[in-house]
Amino acid sequence: MADIGNLTAIELAQKVVSRQLRPTEIIEAYFQKVVQIEPQIDAYLLLLKERALSQAKMIEEKQAKGMPLGRLAGVPVAVKDNIMIEGYPATCASKILEDCRAVYTATVVKRLEEEGAIIIGKTNLDEFAMGSSTENSGFKTTKNPWDISRVPGGSSGGSAAAVAAGLAAAALGSDTGGSIRQPAAFCGVVGFKPTYGFVSRFGLVAFASSLDQIGPMTRTVSDAALLFEVISGHDPMDSTSLSQERMTNEGKTLRIGLPKEYFSAEGADPEVLAAVESAVKIFQKEGARIVDVSLPHTRFALPAYYIIAPSEASANLARFDGIRYGKRRQRGTEAEGQSEESGLITLYKASRTNGFGAEVQRRILIGTFALSHGYYEAYYGRAQEARRKIADDFDEAFRQADFIATPTTPTPAFKIGEKSGDPVAMYLSDIFTIPVNLAGIPAVSIPCGFSKTNLPVGLQILGPRTGDKSVLELAEHFEKMTANEFVKRPAVRVRQGGIGW
Repeated sequence: MADIGNLTAIELAQKVVSRQLRPTEIIEAYFQKVVQIEPQIDAYLLLLKERALSQAKMIEEKQAKGMPLGRLAGVPVAVKDNIMIEGYPATCASKILEDCRAVYTATVVKRLEEEGAIIIGKTNLDEFAMGSSTENSGFKTTKNPWDISRVPGGSSGGSAAAVAAGLAAAALGSDTGGSIRQPAAFCGVVGFKPTYGFVSRFGLVAFASSLDQIGPMTRTVSDAALLFEVISGHDPMDSTSLSQERMTNEGKTLRIGLPKEYFSAEGADPEVLAAVESAVKIFQKEGARIVDVSLPHTRFALPAYYIIAPSEASANLARFDGIRYGKRRQRGTEAEGQSEESGLITLYKASRTNGFGAEVQRRILIGTFALSHGYYEAYYGRAQEARRKIADDFDEAFRQADFIATPTTPTPAFKIGEKSGDPVAMYLSDIFTIPVNLAGIPAVSIPCGFSKTNLPVGLQILGPRTGDKSVLELAEHFEKMTANEFVKRPAVRVRQGGIGW
């Protein structure tokens, strides 16, 4: 089991194709580890063992008939629980959807399974993907496998923790303002946010439609690149879906830009900055030219995001009212002495206040206010103007540099409960990732070092719009240059009373 758990997704698939491993053997090994470690990590909301074993047997039968296998044959993959799988719960970690069953399957899941991947479970998240710590889940708090007193990041914290702890070979998350990259950095794994539109959102429960993007979370960049290749591509079911365009830097001296606004940001941990600067020097030793760039409107990214995202969320979540969608908590009727109108309001209030958590309610209220008559132009309109200027800043920066390197997060993983009472402090943990979503460009977080307390630090590599493959190639080159020095997994082991290191 230990050997299987240490294999990357690519290695697992290769061993299945060469008949060195059977898919059922892989799935059994992973679920054995889940039984041992999951109770202390709480990465999953739903485990799909029977379905996974059934799929594994189908792959073995296919192989026995001499049929070709997919590129991910037998690879156990976890999926964030805001991505649909027909017939199974899709709770978005919200009590308002605790009885929901998906009526169709997301395009990304179909594409994974067509290549032989086996979905082993749905992972925990901040409710409706709103949060940076997975503490906003309506059901449980996921722990960081490197230190279970700390958060795994969010909102894709369950997916990041599952990969880091060896409870899945790979996972899918969704990224609205950093929700793949920030938890990837906190948990010491790879997290890739593609160019907006390169991966279909069909089957993803919407948070902020102009920002949301599905992406892979893996142990290595090679695995992330393979998953991205499988799930990306045009999808007629998604009107924002794009066809990929290949960008190349062949024959050029590589230029990596360092934005001064990121390296002088208030609250950035010196240990994080030092690890990222050391990583940049590795590129420089390999011949890359380091150039200073400026993203002057970065200071507007956080306020713009927290107007645009809540505004889109307030529209997207309007359907969850206890009538069209969501769990009906209470019914107001004329028979109870109420008018039809007051009864409807009572139903809405009961369903939403009992179904939505505090953070979701906060963002719905902010968004509704920002879109209301008399405030739309003053808030939402100006936020969209700031978004345009942020995107223009990136366009200008990429005329001076081929890629941009930054810290993924201002600090390593923080303690559970440390920021839960201060929303603004929590929002600041995404300060380096949010501009990427506003601009719609690709970015990857890769492990680049550790703090003095042995917590992972993430390096974020940004590329121009549609430059996804080049971003992944550069990240993969960094892994090779460092001989996978930072591709590590916390040495979790079961012990009485919890997990030991």
